[in-house]
Amino acid sequence: MSSNLRVAIVHDYLNQMGGAERVVGVLHRMFPQAPIYTTVADRNKLLPELTDSDIRTTWMQKLPGIRKRYKQYFWLYPFAVRSMNLRDYDLVISSSSAFSKGVVVKGNTVHICYCHTPMRFAWDFSTYMEGSEVPVIQKQVAKWAMLPLRVWDKMTSRKIHHIVANSTVVQHRIENCYGRQAEIIYPPVDISRFQISDAEPGDYFLVVSRLVSYKRIDLAVEACTRLGKPLIIIGEGPDRKRLESLAGPTVTFMGRMPDDQVAQYMQQCRGFIFPGIEDFGITPLEANASGRPVVAFKGGGALDTVVPGVNGIFFEHQTADSLADALMEMNQTSWDPATIRNHAEQFSVAIFMRTFTQYIEKNREEFKAI
Repeated sequence: MSSNLRVAIVHDYLNQMGGAERVVGVLHRMFPQAPIYTTVADRNKLLPELTDSDIRTTWMQKLPGIRKRYKQYFWLYPFAVRSMNLRDYDLVISSSSAFSKGVVVKGNTVHICYCHTPMRFAWDFSTYMEGSEVPVIQKQVAKWAMLPLRVWDKMTSRKIHHIVANSTVVQHRIENCYGRQAEIIYPPVDISRFQISDAEPGDYFLVVSRLVSYKRIDLAVEACTRLGKPLIIIGEGPDRKRLESLAGPTVTFMGRMPDDQVAQYMQQCRGFIFPGIEDFGITPLEANASGRPVVAFKGGGALDTVVPGVNGIFFEHQTADSLADALMEMNQTSWDPATIRNHAEQFSVAIFMRTFTQYIEKNREEFKAI
């Protein structure tokens, strides 16, 4: 691909370290000279691979309390992304699970949206808010406020030149919400960060996640508490207090931890628990890259990544009892770490970079600078 191609990367907001942000990190690796436009950023919460990047925020960065209350400003984000000046680029790549897909490009600029999901809070508000402690009246007000946002989301989807889905379930959501077809390119998993341990696995199960209600970490807490099985939970979030109230003495909350320590816990866990319905789910594949099996709810992105009996098992119903049964089955199953690792390698960073580059090349006639 020509080095003369002028590229900009756009992301919703850079104030947390999740799977979507890791995709931005790989896009930055592919296009190191490309500036990263975002509505707001917290440099204390950037992934290490983004600390040297050219990050350009909008006027929202100066709003009072934006770092802690960024979700409460949801009605301003459409205006913020429209204020981004992207006229000097041949290619704009948006990494979007909410607002960044709404950027305005003009002239010969081509916009490719890598869609993690159509915005969950607009299209599936009830699930998004399930288990949260927001007062009922505030939930109702917020639900009505989602209606114009949904209209905006669908309208802006028509202006994107190409949409890429990160999983089969997201591909279906794009078709249902936007009426558009999308090609699937799975997100990159940095399997080089993980190794198979020579030691025997420990006796604990593991969760690595942001602690928000829709992730359904409560199922893991309740199942392991009932079984009396050790569970280690790594991550922080607004749902932590509620989860701690459900937890028995075998459940340990570790908070946020450095990547190298997370990798060590993955290497030694009995199995990795993935109880929510996710758009894709990178952390289960990171556990697989460590040679450890996954027990996942049979839905969402896990349907693309879990092969029963090879790298994990499913539980059929999103209940603590169903998960507990699956955990017992996992304990009674013999797992081959090398086979599990080989499965994870299908989702490597190198494969993502090659596939995404080929996708751009396939449409190269649209780019005036190639």
